[in-house]
Amino acid sequence: MSKLDEKVGQYIDDVRSKIGEDNPDVDLIRKIAASMGPSIYNADAETVAASSESEVETVKKNFVMKKLGVTDEEKADDAINQVLEKYGKSNRNKYRVVIYYLLTKYFGKESLYN
Repeated sequence: MSKLDEKVGQYIDDVRSKIGEDNPDVDLIRKIAASMGPSIYNADAETVAASSESEVETVKKNFVMKKLGVTDEEKADDAINQVLEKYGKSNRNKYRVVIYYLLTKYFGKESLYN
């Protein structure tokens, strides 16, 4: 099993156990993880500190607005808040790949990874 496969397995487990999604889109999770390159192997870069305003702002600017093409900041903020709420505020380790997966699905932008 490759390192990427191991990481994807972790993310799938998180989606199932913390989000409650029984049949996550494994292909989409794998594509998002692969698109992030080596950052998923760095413990600090792999997670999002949801309590840090600057980190949440980075997710909004660099992923939601740039990658997903969402231009409405209010919609972006609302989506991020809903995703973080769904992931669970009490979960300390919020994987960036899982957050990106949930945001991609929220906005229906799965086609960006095809």
